[in-house]
Amino acid sequence: MSPAFQFPNQPLADRMRPVTLEDYIGQEHLVGPNAVIRKMVLSGSLSSFILWGPPGVGKTTLASIISKQLDRPFYGLSAVQSGVKDVRETIEKARKNQFFNQPNPVLFIDEIHRFSKSQQDSLLGAVEQGIVTLIGATTENPSFEVISPLLSRCQVYILNSLSKEDLESLLQRALEKDPYLKKLKINIQENKAMLQYSGGDARKLLNTLEVVVKSESSGEDFSADQTIEITDDLVTDRLQENMAIYDKNGEMHYDIISAFIKSVRGSDPDAAVYWLARMLAGGEDIKFIARRLVILASEDIGLANPNALLMATNCFQAVNMIGMPESRIILSETTIYLAASPKSNSAYAAINEALQTVQRTGNMAVPLHLRNAPTSLMKDLGYGENYKYAHNYEDHFVRENYLPEDLETPHFYQPGENPREEEMRTRLDKMWKEMKNYGKK
Repeated sequence: MSPAFQFPNQPLADRMRPVTLEDYIGQEHLVGPNAVIRKMVLSGSLSSFILWGPPGVGKTTLASIISKQLDRPFYGLSAVQSGVKDVRETIEKARKNQFFNQPNPVLFIDEIHRFSKSQQDSLLGAVEQGIVTLIGATTENPSFEVISPLLSRCQVYILNSLSKEDLESLLQRALEKDPYLKKLKINIQENKAMLQYSGGDARKLLNTLEVVVKSESSGEDFSADQTIEITDDLVTDRLQENMAIYDKNGEMHYDIISAFIKSVRGSDPDAAVYWLARMLAGGEDIKFIARRLVILASEDIGLANPNALLMATNCFQAVNMIGMPESRIILSETTIYLAASPKSNSAYAAINEALQTVQRTGNMAVPLHLRNAPTSLMKDLGYGENYKYAHNYEDHFVRENYLPEDLETPHFYQPGENPREEEMRTRLDKMWKEMKNYGKK
């Protein structure tokens, strides 16, 4: 290829990284007109927050743009490479660089969910004292991975996968603005394959474009007069050797975890283990898989086999201690156990129906006999009066009303059709008799 068409070592995705909010594509709910982050930037009043979203949707870029537009010092750390010492050194540097009336610097922590508790603890003081404004980025649910004291001091903003229109805008912008690509004649006849492989990830989309263009312009007989015609077949051919079995960040991620969940729910251990293997071979986070097993144990097995939740919880704790490759055995054991267990979604259905009732009826009063009476005034008002202590009665049970007085007797819990819950149904029917009916619908 002619020297004029030599590509730099810097990837296209880095070359095309926007530097202003006007160049930023996507996340209109955060950076569009009158959106919360744009208002923050325009007002100059910046508070700590965490950006939660899939890879390649602009979390790091957005943090960098904010600090530049507000003219604040920017300190960046990667949770994968940094320890407590690095955090403390960065905070101390920010403290020393503070000047009178100067806004505090931005401390950006990529993959903050990978920070240990002690690492996250080391941030608290600096955030509370205003030494730094923290912007964290995570691909994992912050409520699972970020400690409560830190989470309570930060807003959480959710970033979405880029839409088809966003991705097409990125492609067009790259062809028109990149100093290397714009020297070539490139015609994108079809973009379905590129968009599909990207899975809503801007970085993957631009890198895919660069891979295809490089492959087509690298031959000795290539000239500047030639047009590179990009089709779906061409993209597939150029990428198929580099495609992973499982794309943990793209569309296939959601398809395979869906197949895994439905296989466990459908009591097919063979299929469940197969999809588990697909995820492990593709490098999926084992904690993500273990969390899904905990949810499955409650949502789909529930009271038909309460031991399933204990096993799934122990599985989650074990994979955190052990790591790969041994955790594959723990995950396999738990997956098979859950898939082979009897199924019931009665607890899942009960809480959903109860929440709907609460939403419909509002904050109904707690009956007086059920209220706590820690003071004499409350006792005088009748709090706790006539409460019947169940343990004082035969079989430790007494028929009593435990619901708001104006609420019609609901049937949130309907026992599932499995041996364990059939026993529960029989016992409940015997105790409540005419007051409640736990018989089959």
